[in-house]
Amino acid sequence: MTAMHRTATFPAIDTGTPEAELVRRAQARDEAALRAIMQANNRRLYRLARGILRSDSEAEDVVQETYVRAFTHLDGFRGESALSTWLSRIAINEALGRVRSQKTHVELGSVPEATLEAQIIQFPLSSADPEKSMAQREIQRVVERAVDELPDVFRMVFIARVMEGMSMEETAALLGVKPETVKTRLHRARAMLRENVEKKIGPVVMDAFPFAGVRCERLTEAVLKRLGIGA
Repeated sequence: MTAMHRTATFPAIDTGTPEAELVRRAQARDEAALRAIMQANNRRLYRLARGILRSDSEAEDVVQETYVRAFTHLDGFRGESALSTWLSRIAINEALGRVRSQKTHVELGSVPEATLEAQIIQFPLSSADPEKSMAQREIQRVVERAVDELPDVFRMVFIARVMEGMSMEETAALLGVKPETVKTRLHRARAMLRENVEKKIGPVVMDAFPFAGVRCERLTEAVLKRLGIGA
């Protein structure tokens, strides 16, 4: 890929910088804006991609490819949805494309509706106690495996709604289904997880599939390098 031209220096970015301004600056290949967008969306895109592919390394590849495609086609972003939603759709399509190349594709809407009541699985607070931390890591591994074992349609809704905190309407728009469908699938996903997890470890406290620190920074730097921006 040909290196992209960097423009003049922009003002510093802070938490109050409007999304439209970030997009405008990213279109001009401002490094600070590109970094801000990636750092704000890395975890969500990674979790969504991993929810489809169930592979850490492939999910990272998908996130990197998502940014490269998005940043080279930012003129296609019309602001009709949030930038995070637009990026999420690109990531999902990229991940599903990889699934289709590996096996027969199962449509996200092909599983029958089901409504089962269950309590939400709560996510945890970290602990300074080594024994508690070890227990939490084990719980995390158990729950990650349980999430991986959910059927595709339930896993995607669970990741979007519970792990990423997306609204019912955002999740419905992202997955192309009705809000009522999101609700019923979320009930089913929680019930399946509780059955699979709580019989082994009781009430769950965890934070599955983290994507921060070194991994987040590594991916950000890789995308900038592919775009020909930064050191």
